[in-house]
Amino acid sequence: MAKTSLKYRIYLIVFWLIIIFPFVFITILFTKISQGKLGFMPTFKDLENPTNNLASEVYSADDQLLGKYYIQNRTYVNYEDLSPYIVNSLIATEDIRFKKHAGIDKIALIRVLYGVMTNNIKGGGSTITQQLAKNLFPRDTIIYRSKINRIRNLALVKFKEWVTAVKLERNYTKEEILVMYYNTVPFGSNAYGIKSACRIFFNETPQTVKLEQAALLVGVLNAPTRYSPIRHPERAIKKRNLVLSQMLKYNYINQEVFDSVSALSLNLKYKVPSHTKGLATYFREYLRTTLSAKEPKVENYYSYSSFKEDSLEWINNPLFGWCNKHLKPDSSNYNLYRDGLRIYSTINSKMQVYAEEAVVEHLSMELQDTFYIMKAENENGPFGAELDSSDVEYIMDLTMRRTERYRILRNNGVPANTIKEIFNTAVEMTVFSWKGEIDTLMSPMDSLLYYKYFLHVGFMSMEPNSGFVRAYVGGINYEHFKFDNLKITKRQVGSTFKPFLYTLAMQEGYSPCYKIPNTPTTFILDNGDIWTPAKQITRYDRQMITLKFGLAKSINNVSAWLMKQFRPKAVIDITRIMGVKSYIPPVPSIILGTADITLYEMVGAYNTFANKGVYTEPIFVTRIEDKNGNVLDTFKPKKNEAISENTAYLMLNLLEGVVKFGTSVRLWLDRYPYGLFNQIAGKTGTTDNNSDGWFIGITPNLVSGAWVGAEIRSVRFDETYLGQGANMALPIWAIYMKKVYADSTLGIFQSDKFEEPLYGFDVVIDCEKYEQETIDIIEERPVDEDDGIW
Repeated sequence: MAKTSLKYRIYLIVFWLIIIFPFVFITILFTKISQGKLGFMPTFKDLENPTNNLASEVYSADDQLLGKYYIQNRTYVNYEDLSPYIVNSLIATEDIRFKKHAGIDKIALIRVLYGVMTNNIKGGGSTITQQLAKNLFPRDTIIYRSKINRIRNLALVKFKEWVTAVKLERNYTKEEILVMYYNTVPFGSNAYGIKSACRIFFNETPQTVKLEQAALLVGVLNAPTRYSPIRHPERAIKKRNLVLSQMLKYNYINQEVFDSVSALSLNLKYKVPSHTKGLATYFREYLRTTLSAKEPKVENYYSYSSFKEDSLEWINNPLFGWCNKHLKPDSSNYNLYRDGLRIYSTINSKMQVYAEEAVVEHLSMELQDTFYIMKAENENGPFGAELDSSDVEYIMDLTMRRTERYRILRNNGVPANTIKEIFNTAVEMTVFSWKGEIDTLMSPMDSLLYYKYFLHVGFMSMEPNSGFVRAYVGGINYEHFKFDNLKITKRQVGSTFKPFLYTLAMQEGYSPCYKIPNTPTTFILDNGDIWTPAKQITRYDRQMITLKFGLAKSINNVSAWLMKQFRPKAVIDITRIMGVKSYIPPVPSIILGTADITLYEMVGAYNTFANKGVYTEPIFVTRIEDKNGNVLDTFKPKKNEAISENTAYLMLNLLEGVVKFGTSVRLWLDRYPYGLFNQIAGKTGTTDNNSDGWFIGITPNLVSGAWVGAEIRSVRFDETYLGQGANMALPIWAIYMKKVYADSTLGIFQSDKFEEPLYGFDVVIDCEKYEQETIDIIEERPVDEDDGIW
């Protein structure tokens, strides 16, 4: 009896151990998993701030997305940004009991277990929350850290996903989990997250997608490559219709809707974003390099002057190196490619389009063809007619040596003769043309010569008072020509420099109607040499002419006379307070525009005239936000009173004369084709041998400037009537302004007027009664009298 009782107790203990042990084991197992004792587990902090590579976005002033910087093209959205189609299609397809379970769907698990036992699996058991857990904290990471064997590890990974899913359910609402899932999943085609997918496949937002589009995107999720609508459209349609059938099954749509929608074609608007294409490419690249710039170290620079310029930028420009000057809450620097910054620029998307269109219209439809025709008979190709064959050979050899291809070959020890053979051997390549890319067979050396023919451009447009840059064009095609001709290129400015000299004269008490003799002026230089500006042949020689007339006709004798009164240093000083930072040699010849200055600086300086004498530094960004919309930084332009309001108004009047009867008279005479009947002040510039053409135009609400020239100065028009600023650059400005005025939504009108100073202005600006001859601006149309270095 005692033995029976003992056996019974043993059986009872064993029985209860068998019953209880699994529960105890599972409890201990999941406790240790939750505590991270069996490998990596996300903490509550990790769950609150899940890390992902978020794309930083650049927005225009009118809220258009200009572009992104990313490792993965992912942008977060909020739940309210999701259309019902996006939400319902996912739940119907992936997790119909999503709103009822706490992270683990027991019914789905039983179904999977039964399927395994009967070898008839129908559907998976992972909930949306579990899939989110897997996306946020990938299995590969967990497996790598675990030391358990592979079989046990696979089970352990699943358990960890369950624990993580439960934690997610406890920390987030269902809506937050759903939107987190959509923000993390990949859709293929470099689309990470629902917002990127909607834009890439349909050019829509998650709020505006249609039912069939939402169903397709949910279908793609299972296998982005297999169901890619680009590679496998038939499979994609079948998968989309399967999603629609699930929505029908669970009463999210009715039979009639299913029948009509499932019969639709894909109707894609597929466009993968590219940093080299789209709107404002040069501007986006400027922002990228500027925001990501590191603190300058002299050992990283080939040129000390470049190091000095960047050092000043680091100190004075809050945008320069912004990511490396600011810290995140975790004390690390911001990363432009990972942290989902939102950069709000001053660019107006419409005005940017108009500027880019103006460049294309003038260069592709007129100027470039004219250049080809002129150079067709020139045995030196695109180079100036005065060069001989040895000059051309030297230039092309130097061009070859500056290429990346040459550098790699040389560093790999390839002999010089072999390198030349490689450069002269034809290969398949794609080259740029204004009519589209051309696939051709061409030697690298021939391609270098081919590209020498192209004329390049820079264009900038800004608002006078705010300093906001509304349009930024750095070149003709960023994909093929990446050098920025707006912010980086420095070229001789020609007679666009002369208004600085005249500004000094007006500031010092001269009036526009002050008359001087149109005779040569000679300078004795510091080294004892004698210099007299080259004579321009005009019909006004040795006549008494007003300063206004002298600037309008860009007569060098007048500029030389003024320089004699003030000396180079005084002129340079006034350019400095008007925003020009580039080096200007303190010599008299600067009156002819020999200094190399950026278009950015020149437009900013001219803006002072329109802004009543106040220099306003052009700015490109108004604010930067983090991924959650919190403002991290705001930007305002630096301002300083550079010249008096009276002086600024006098200069506007002088520059209006340039347009009405001077070197920019084309705007006035061609005002009917261009449709420009408003107040315009401006100045052309043409440099030595027609290498550079400039025009900067001022209207009451916009100051804009254009530069046109070839990659190197030895490539140029042979005739001044074609190579002058009035022919090369001015038409871009005119086409742009015509488009701006035609768009009433911009609030910029031809009826706008320059404001005359309210107090203390008593200078006579109507100089006609002081002239000895009447200028018939209709009959006289200057051709060879454009300004420049002669």
